[in-house]
Amino acid sequence: MKITLKDGSCKEYSQAMSVYDIALDISEGLARAACAGEVDGNVVDLRTIVDHDCSLNILTANDEAGLRTIRHTCSHVLAEAVKKVFPDAKIAIGPAIDEGFYYDFEHAPFSREDLDMLEKEMKKIIKKGNKLTRFTLPREEAIKFMEEKGEPYKVELIRDLPEDSEISFYDQDGFVDLCAGPHLMSTKGIKAFKLISSSMAYWRGDSDKAQLQRIYGTAFNKKEELEAHLQHLEDIKKRDHNKLGREMELFTTVDVVGQGLPLILPKGVKMITKLQRWIEDLEDKEWGYVRTKTPLMAKSDLYKISGHWDHYQDGMFILGDEEKDKEVFALRPMTCPFQYYCYKNTQHSYRDLPIRYGETSTLFRNEDSGEMHGLTRVRQFTISEGHLVIRPDQAEEELQSCLNLANYVLKTLGLQEDVTYRLSKWDPNNREKYLGDEAYWEKTQDALRQILKNDNLPFTEADGEAAFYGPKIDIQAKNVYGKEDTMITIQLDCAIAENFDMYYIDQNGDKIRPYIIHRTSLGCYERTLAWLIEKYAGKFPTWLCAEQVRVLPISDKYLDYAEKVRKELAANGVDVTVDGRSEKIGYKIREARMDKLPYMLVVGANEEEQGLVSVRSRFAGNEGQKPLAEFIDQICKEIRTKEIRQELPEEEKNK
Repeated sequence: MKITLKDGSCKEYSQAMSVYDIALDISEGLARAACAGEVDGNVVDLRTIVDHDCSLNILTANDEAGLRTIRHTCSHVLAEAVKKVFPDAKIAIGPAIDEGFYYDFEHAPFSREDLDMLEKEMKKIIKKGNKLTRFTLPREEAIKFMEEKGEPYKVELIRDLPEDSEISFYDQDGFVDLCAGPHLMSTKGIKAFKLISSSMAYWRGDSDKAQLQRIYGTAFNKKEELEAHLQHLEDIKKRDHNKLGREMELFTTVDVVGQGLPLILPKGVKMITKLQRWIEDLEDKEWGYVRTKTPLMAKSDLYKISGHWDHYQDGMFILGDEEKDKEVFALRPMTCPFQYYCYKNTQHSYRDLPIRYGETSTLFRNEDSGEMHGLTRVRQFTISEGHLVIRPDQAEEELQSCLNLANYVLKTLGLQEDVTYRLSKWDPNNREKYLGDEAYWEKTQDALRQILKNDNLPFTEADGEAAFYGPKIDIQAKNVYGKEDTMITIQLDCAIAENFDMYYIDQNGDKIRPYIIHRTSLGCYERTLAWLIEKYAGKFPTWLCAEQVRVLPISDKYLDYAEKVRKELAANGVDVTVDGRSEKIGYKIREARMDKLPYMLVVGANEEEQGLVSVRSRFAGNEGQKPLAEFIDQICKEIRTKEIRQELPEEEKNK
C-alpha cells in the first residue's frame, strides 16, 4: 500500500500497519511525539490499522487535533481518579473541548479541596504510565458489561446506539471507559494539566434529567503553556462582567427576586439610559423610524395568530390556564405582533412604505435555569426592537440599511472587530417547525446571503437557527470565556403578514401583502452592557461612563471652587461629582483610579486664583493645568463625538 505523507513524500508497505507503527518507521522522535493520526482528512487513533492507499498526517501536540487527544485522555485519567477517591460516583461523559476538557459525574458537589485531592491522584496515575488498550464488544455484551460495573449513564448511551453496533472501550490498568477515542498510547503523554472548576450540569443538557457535577480541566504539552493559559484565565476573571459589574455596582442579583432577573443599579441605569437615548435619537432622527409603545402582555389569542403559541409557548410566561380561565394572558417574548396592529390601525398605500417602527421593548423569556448567566442570559430584558413593513421591491435596500445601521452602532461602540456574522437558516429535516415551503426558504435565505456578500463580510451558515417565520443574519460575539451569543439580529419575513391580514394598496388598487423585516440595532441593552464591561474591563469610553469627572479639592478651603467647577461642567451636560471628604489628595486620586474614572480635576489655591483645573486622566496620566473653559470644550467634544480615547501604556504616562 502507498502512504502519502503531509510533505508530499510517499511510503510503501507490503502489509497493513497501525498509524503508530508508521510513525515509528518514519522516526522514533515522531512516534514519541505522536498523539493521533489523520487518514484522508479524518482524525483517528494511533492504534488504527491502515490497510489501503491513503494520505496520512501524524498529529502531535502542536496540532489542534493532537492537543485535543491529550485533553481527552486527561479526562479519562480524571474519571479514573474520581472512581478511586469517590468509589460511589457514577461516570457520565468526558469530552475534550476548545479550552481543555470536562467530565460529568453523579456525585455531591466537588469543593476546591476535592479538586486538589483529585489532581494528586491524577499525577500518581500519570506517573505510572499505564498503557491505554482499546477493545470492542457487541452492543448487548457492552450493555451487560456496563450494567455489571454499575454505570447507568454509560448503559443509556450504549442503548441509544443501533443494535448492530460494535462498541469500543479503553482500558487503562483496570479502569475501563466507553469511548470512541482517539487516545494517547499511555498516560505518560500527559505533561501538564490543571483542574479548573466544577459546576452543576444536566445530563445530556436536558433540565428535566438528572443533575450531575461537571469538573472542568485543561491540559497542555508543556508546563510553560499551561502556566500561560492559567494566567490568561486570571486575566479573564478580571474582565468577567458577572464579577466586575457587581464590583463596580452596575447590577446585582437577589435570590428572593429570582434567577435571571437582575437589579440594575444607578450607575448601570445611567449607562443603559445613555445607550437607549442615543439609539432612539439615531433611529428616529437619522434613519427614519417612528416610535411605538405597546403592552407588556397580551391574550393568548394574539400569540395564536402570530404562531408563537404553537412554536414558542415553552419559552413564554403564561398567566392563567386555558382549561380553567376565560382569558389566558402571556408576557410578551417579542413585540412584532403588537406593532402589526399599529400598522393595521390605518390603511396604507404603496407610497407609504417603508414604515419603520421602533420600540424600546421590555421582553420576557422563560429561559432554562441552567442557562442563566449575569446579564447575558436573563428572563426579563430590554431590546432596541424594530419592524419594517416594506414592499417586496424594497427588501434589498431596507435589509442593507438595517445591516448598515447595526454596523454603525458597533463601530461607534468600538465593538465591530469583535463580532462574526452568521446566516441562520431553516432545517429542512424539521419542516413542522417552520412556516412556508422549500422555495420560500431558499428565496429568503438567498436575499440575506446576498446582503452579506454585498458588504464582503465573512460569514458562516447554520441550519436550524432561523426563526419559525424566516431566516436571520445574526451578529455574534463571544464573552471572555468563549461562549457565543447573538448580539444583533436582522430577519426577513415574507409569510407572517398573511396571518394578520396585513396589506397595502398598490398602484392598481389591489391589496398586496407586505414583507416584514424584524431587526435590532443594538440588541439587548443588558447583554450589551455585559459585553461592554468585558470589552473595556470597566474602563468605558467617556461618553458612556456614569461618572465622567470627579473634582478633587486639595483641602476643605477649596470646596467652594470645586462646587463651582462641578456646576459649570454639569451645566454643559457632563456627569460630574465632587469628592469633598477630608482625606489626603493622594488617597482621593488612588480611589478615583480604582473606580476607573476617565477624568479627575485637582483644584487648590493656584487653580482657584487663575480659573484652572489640574487634569489627571485615565488615558494619559497627569495632563497638566488647563483653563476650565478649555477642559469643558475638550470633554464635551469627546462626549459629543463618542470618541474612544486610547490609554497610553503606564510607562508613557506622566512623561
